Amino acid sequence: MPFTYSRTVRFQDTDAAGVVYFANVLSMCHEAYEASLAAAGINLKTFFSDSSTAIPIVHGSVDFFVPMFCGDQLLIELMPQQLSDNKFEIAYRIVAALSVQQELAKAMTRHVCIDPIARTRKQLPETILQWLHSW
Repeated sequence: MPFTYSRTVRFQDTDAAGVVYFANVLSMCHEAYEASLAAAGINLKTFFSDSSTAIPIVHGSVDFFVPMFCGDQLLIELMPQQLSDNKFEIAYRIVAALSVQQELAKAMTRHVCIDPIARTRKQLPETILQWLHSW
């Protein structure tokens, strides 16, 4: 069962043509990621300031199907999947909240757990493993 995040497209999310700027979709997906961590009981301040572990995004992609405009109500469905002991990816499905949940876009981010000092891979922390299995 995916985690679902509600989001309204803001003017600042759009480009000169009035549609959502492509990079801002990944930003919205990251908001959904943060909301899912908090919903799973992870303290965001502690998580993002942990000096012994970092989980950077190493790959991201977005496919667009229908333009999104300022004021559109979105639902961002997040489905994480563990790929290895140090890597996971998140599939996102962005749908229109007020219609028949028409699919507007899909995105994916891949994350790798590292020691930020040594810049070497390390195992995902237990909190992330629990988060991965909660959705």
